[in-house]
Amino acid sequence: MTQPASPPPSNATPVSESPSAPGLAAPGGGGAKHLLRDVQVEITLEIGRRRMRIADVLKLSTGQTLELQKAAGEPLDIFVNGKLLGRGEAVVVGDRYGVRITEIVAPVGGDQS
Repeated sequence: MTQPASPPPSNATPVSESPSAPGLAAPGGGGAKHLLRDVQVEITLEIGRRRMRIADVLKLSTGQTLELQKAAGEPLDIFVNGKLLGRGEAVVVGDRYGVRITEIVAPVGGDQS
């Protein structure tokens, strides 16, 4: 297993790697995929979006609430380097937010154009 870039909070539950997961190479093999295991990627959790005119954005002030297009309880989108990887639900781990992955929509490294 590779070392994370920064250690997770002491109260976080680590995610274990599964050799049988789509797109992941088994430890000790897998050719090129094995070489890429230490490459860092950006993971983004999107809770919703909203399109606004610039004039309306400039009127925003502290304490205002923006309603998003996604309904409460709807799965949240998980992106890896800007590509949709899966969906999940928000969770609280100690005093931090996290995401419980409920669905993988494309194999890691799969071509989703």
